[in-house]
Amino acid sequence: MVDFTRLLAESFWGNTVEEYLVALGVLIAGILILRFFKFVVIRRLKRIAKRTKTDIDDVVIEAKDSIGWPFYVILALYVAIRFIDIHTIIDKGLYFLLIIATTFYAAKIVHRLIGFFAEKWDKNKGKDGSFKHSPIVNFLRKFVQAALWIIVVLLILDNLGVNVTALLAGVGIGGIAIAFALQNVLTDLFASITIYFDKPFEVGDFIIIGNDMGTIKKIGIKSTRIKTLQGQELVVSNQELTTTRVNNYKQMQKRRIVFAFGVTYDTPATKLEKIPKMVQDIIKKEELAAFDRAHFKSFGDSSLGFEVVYYLESSDYNKYMDTQQSINLAIVKAFNKAKIEMAFPTSTVYVKK
Repeated sequence: MVDFTRLLAESFWGNTVEEYLVALGVLIAGILILRFFKFVVIRRLKRIAKRTKTDIDDVVIEAKDSIGWPFYVILALYVAIRFIDIHTIIDKGLYFLLIIATTFYAAKIVHRLIGFFAEKWDKNKGKDGSFKHSPIVNFLRKFVQAALWIIVVLLILDNLGVNVTALLAGVGIGGIAIAFALQNVLTDLFASITIYFDKPFEVGDFIIIGNDMGTIKKIGIKSTRIKTLQGQELVVSNQELTTTRVNNYKQMQKRRIVFAFGVTYDTPATKLEKIPKMVQDIIKKEELAAFDRAHFKSFGDSSLGFEVVYYLESSDYNKYMDTQQSINLAIVKAFNKAKIEMAFPTSTVYVKK
């Protein structure tokens, strides 16, 4: 008959059979508990999260569910070996594996949360319901996530006994050299970040920069692309856009229009008096135009000058041109009917005999 008490008391590599069995039981129990947590608790939490209005809990639970079996096995094994005496190298090896696994999966959770918040924030900023990362948010998301993994690597190296301070000093010197080499690129990069957060303009806005005008098509990391009225694509560096005056017509609810014309000097005074009222009646017939004033303004070199002001109830440039064209044609027809001659540059020479 087997003497179990004596068998349990047998010692191998500094531990009794009983201690090995206890450690094995702890290992199996730990794996079962973690398995229960992953396949039962997490699934119930998922069902609960789907019923809530917010979606951040879904992301957190999804991130926790992404923790793989290597972590659970290493954790259970590390706890189990606490019940036996084991070689220092093996103990430290398991400790480092646990540190690496814990840091890795914690970083994965944070990585997913960074992506979620970037997506959520960018969607809230969007004009429509569809989601699409802007280049700036996409860059910042990747930058923060890359910084996260660099920190993870440094933490792991620090726990492995590597002199992280000296390593960082070397990296810092190299970073300064790279920053000098990429000075112009970094200037445009920070300018693009300024444009994104300050929002002097957005994609779809009609802007004027100096002598150029057009619609914003894309705001990139280094440059902004503008489709001009002539049809070509204008590429402007972001640095230039943050250091020059930009006229943005997006916020303009209505456009103030001033235009002038002249009639000949031989136009009778009775007809000159009628011109402002004629122009007023013409403008009032336009759907988008609101008349302001029309005046006989000046005596020019070869014409009697009139100035007209009206407001266009739209910021669209094409609608402005359509309205102005309609007004001009109506003025020409009215003047032809009233036998009022439009002036053009002329010179009259009087010869005295």
